[in-house]
Amino acid sequence: MSKTSRLAPTILLVSLILGLLGSLLLRATPWGLNATLWIMALALSIGVITQRHAEQLTGGGRWLLEPAVFFALGLAWRDSRMLQAGNLLAALIALALVATRTRQGQVRVAGIIDYIKALIVAGKHTCFDARLIFRDIQWPTFIVVAEIGVALLIGLLIVLPLWVIFGGLLASADAVFQALIDSWSDWDIAQIMPFLLTIMAVSWLVAGFLQLTFLAKDTALITNKAITLGAVEIGVALGALDVLFFAFVVVQLRYFFGGAEAMGTLIKLSYAEYARRGFFELAVVAALAWLLLLAAQYVLRRDDSSGVRAFNVLASIMIGLVFIIILSALRRIQLYTDEFGLTELRLYTTAFMVWLALVLAWLGATLLRGQRNRFAFGALLAGFVVLIGLNVINPDDLIVRANAARINAPNPLDTEYVTALSADSVPALIEALPSLAKTDRCAVAKWLIERWSPPAVIDPLTWNWSRTQAWQAVAAQKAYLQAACPAAGR
Repeated sequence: MSKTSRLAPTILLVSLILGLLGSLLLRATPWGLNATLWIMALALSIGVITQRHAEQLTGGGRWLLEPAVFFALGLAWRDSRMLQAGNLLAALIALALVATRTRQGQVRVAGIIDYIKALIVAGKHTCFDARLIFRDIQWPTFIVVAEIGVALLIGLLIVLPLWVIFGGLLASADAVFQALIDSWSDWDIAQIMPFLLTIMAVSWLVAGFLQLTFLAKDTALITNKAITLGAVEIGVALGALDVLFFAFVVVQLRYFFGGAEAMGTLIKLSYAEYARRGFFELAVVAALAWLLLLAAQYVLRRDDSSGVRAFNVLASIMIGLVFIIILSALRRIQLYTDEFGLTELRLYTTAFMVWLALVLAWLGATLLRGQRNRFAFGALLAGFVVLIGLNVINPDDLIVRANAARINAPNPLDTEYVTALSADSVPALIEALPSLAKTDRCAVAKWLIERWSPPAVIDPLTWNWSRTQAWQAVAAQKAYLQAACPAAGR
């Protein structure tokens, strides 16, 4: 029996089970424990299939199941919308690389283009590929199953009228039994159809994913470069950009060491205005710079050793200059935060800059040593590390604590903004209440009571640690919150 004929029926069965599980779990929102359990079940199904058929998942991609499970746990841990989106995206990326890389063993040596190709292949295969149904399953082998199904259907057709007759008589004889029969027959088609459609949709996606993981043919995913350029062309471009970056860095050094007085002699902008104007532009510059270096090294001809050495020198200079640009961007966001407070956008953009700095350092460690094929793997790990760090520090909690400490600042705590944050912020908001102005204290207390008082019924499927902590904190402090704002809770 071929590998396909052995695995395809198991994949189909697992897909249907996960489809049923998905319909039972994922229709409840907001996602929490339900999404965590379903992703863990998907990861477990891969292990079950490998054990059932002694099918070894070789290659570097298999270890990505662990990060996928961790980020799935993050869905039941934190409540921040941006963090939830990041955790879900990271879990899907890890699973996509598992599906496309387990057989090739290329995770550690593939390039960025290969990673992008893998994600596209995984998405296309999962959403649109029907090879499991129309090619891989040998339907003639299911003749016995079909015969059993037909026999069951005939039996149901025979018993249906008997059920109606005898059930009606028994229901007429006993009111309690009649109520039980009525509850069985009271089916709501409007609820049943979405349930069945969800099963079909989830089963289809899982079938495509598992078919790609276990049955898709091996393909060479390492991309061959189509064009090359010489050292002169690359050198002119990098050299000109180095000069431009150097000029900018000179200005930044004067800005760093000269302070507001030095800037005041050049432009009519406050520190905050200066920071606001430049931070996001510098973030884009830093992101484009390492992409440019990666592209330049990719198309550089390797047959000229002196040209390679010249490239390494120019690239090293650019990496150093971009590091200073990143420091300038971080300094600007610090100034802007000191003036106007911390927000999700400023915090997550800072985290992005930290990731860029890690990627830039890894770029120098790999690209300049002729180990380009290790770069994308390290950049992926750096992204995972930064996201794990965000889960640990709890961004919404940090935002509230940082802004609550600025009571005497020119722009104090924005109660309208902090009360739009997630459950992650609730314990910190309760702690900050005594330091708030009376009006702000009342507004926050009222919002906490109205938004985070424990619900009458808690759905265990949507359980989330942060939401549970928020409900418990508000319940424990409800008397204090009502005292802070007597109008709340009426």
